[in-house]
Amino acid sequence: MAEKYHIPVKAVPPRFKPIGKSTVLDWGEGCLRCSRCVKETCPYQAFRHRTFDNSSMTDTIDSLCKNCFRCVQGCPRELVTKTVNPEYKLLGDSYWTKEIISVTWQQAETGRIPVSGAGYGGPFKGPGFDSIWTDMSEIVRPTRDGIHGREYISTTVDLGRKPLFLSFNDRGEMTMPVFPLVEIPLPIILTEPSLGVGKSQVRLIMAMAAKTLNTFAVIPAEHLNDRLRPYIRHLIPQYAPGMLNSDDPLLQEARAVELWDHPNVTTEIDRLKSRYPELLISIILPATGQGADRCQALAGAGAEIIHLNTDNHAQGYHDAQEKHLKDLTRQVHLRLVEAVLRDAVTLIVSGGIAMAEHVAKAIICGADAVAIDLPLLIALECRLCSHCQEGDDCPVDLGKIHERRGTQRVVNLLGAWNNQLLEVLGAMGLREVRRLRGEVGRAMFFEDLEKEIFAPLFAKPAGSEVMDRDPN
Repeated sequence: MAEKYHIPVKAVPPRFKPIGKSTVLDWGEGCLRCSRCVKETCPYQAFRHRTFDNSSMTDTIDSLCKNCFRCVQGCPRELVTKTVNPEYKLLGDSYWTKEIISVTWQQAETGRIPVSGAGYGGPFKGPGFDSIWTDMSEIVRPTRDGIHGREYISTTVDLGRKPLFLSFNDRGEMTMPVFPLVEIPLPIILTEPSLGVGKSQVRLIMAMAAKTLNTFAVIPAEHLNDRLRPYIRHLIPQYAPGMLNSDDPLLQEARAVELWDHPNVTTEIDRLKSRYPELLISIILPATGQGADRCQALAGAGAEIIHLNTDNHAQGYHDAQEKHLKDLTRQVHLRLVEAVLRDAVTLIVSGGIAMAEHVAKAIICGADAVAIDLPLLIALECRLCSHCQEGDDCPVDLGKIHERRGTQRVVNLLGAWNNQLLEVLGAMGLREVRRLRGEVGRAMFFEDLEKEIFAPLFAKPAGSEVMDRDPN
């Protein structure tokens, strides 16, 4: 049995006070000047330590207050009230919600799975990944002693091409080529976010985190400087069309590279493989309406890894703008299955992977692994405020975060995500994540249920319309 994969989480306090969901409003008008104000009796001394952070424009009481409501109930003139923090309301957008951002901050700080004592109070159906319900039929006995107990659950996945069959000669020697294959102990790789400032520091943090997690970070080849070279074994240089140079020294050191798809990409693959046969080659493919056809063509031409990419809201491009990543992933997966090519290629998907549950759901839809980007920025305390896109200063100084602090926060985030993935696998009765790939029987898709079950139940039988009677 393989050694259990362990992610070294360690609590890392934030540099800036996080924006709390609620805030305290305390008015001075009408104060009775009690001998001892309710603010002085706060068990958490929130009012005593209350300050205002000018750099991040944050009232620290938003995070100091533990919502015990002692001050609210104790003030005789009801001058202390709790209300929703207006700054909290402005976080994120319709996809990267304020709840996702705040939970990611918490996981990056503690490395622990967020727990709600009141249980889940949200809707049971939504767009995208929220329309998938995972099967937890084994929840009564996921393991004998927890996800880190004696029963081993593997989250290891393979990157690379696998032979569809084996052939041997009369002497028992294999007569077919052996493809390079790399195992990573977590079905997650890191990729450079499209937003944010301080990109050079973020890339260094990505590289260091990839080494700690024993996975990969995808970074544009032109940005691989001397600070990143020590981590080259855990980096995947990415080349834009026309930028690949077969004499690039990086190709001799790296274990994998990534090429943006273009009409002549298969020629570049052949040229690279003839010179660097042990080099893994990934093709990043923007998800469009022709994505399944293109994936089949690339897999048939010998592609080893296909990286299907959507935008930050998990929507496709061009004629697939209305399609979600889950649907595009299922489409590609099923096409490769029909072409008897699915087991020959590794499928990585990215764009809009915002929470730990998205990892499991993307794999259920047919992916082997996922690539994440914006969660890395949020782990570094980014608020997705878009100030950087507008040319304004970053309120959390992303470019100034120390690389060790940033690395540990990214490691903490992935540690929490890995534990959640282990819980999902244990609750399903699975002992390795490879078995989850394309296992749609382990989930319920609301669209399918609505079409197959609810629609017939509520459809009107033919001819059942009640005709209006002629009153005469």
